Amino acid sequence: MSTRVVEVVPVRIGEPLRLPLLLSRVPAGFPSPADDYIEEALDLNELLIRHPAATFFMRVEGDSMVGAGIHSGDLLIVDRAIEPRPGYVVVAAVCGELTVKRLKLHEGRLCLMPEDGSHEPLPIREELEVVIWGVVTCVIHPLV
Repeated sequence: MSTRVVEVVPVRIGEPLRLPLLLSRVPAGFPSPADDYIEEALDLNELLIRHPAATFFMRVEGDSMVGAGIHSGDLLIVDRAIEPRPGYVVVAAVCGELTVKRLKLHEGRLCLMPEDGSHEPLPIREELEVVIWGVVTCVIHPLV
């Protein structure tokens, strides 16, 4: 396992943090002039957290999930109320050590898959102690 997830922080929601949401959308292609109109106030808690009592923030250490857009130092939002399914990125405890991987069916067996191209899938077998902690719903990382 090369990706370790550290620093579990429970979500504490108090007063909503309302930020302005602009009316115009930002094109990812040809630039257009921006509007100066605010559509509404946006509460990041409402946008990012579906189940506050079952949600945690976790910081990533390692690079085995860069193919999924998860980098070392990123902050994950992990929801323990969501049922893990193949295709979801999950936080799992493998023999007591936390890791973040994609849950996949691989060669007919449920596996924890890294997404960096250099690590092997970890098949989930009965003799291996694996506990899925929760499903990663969002990744927060700086661009600068």
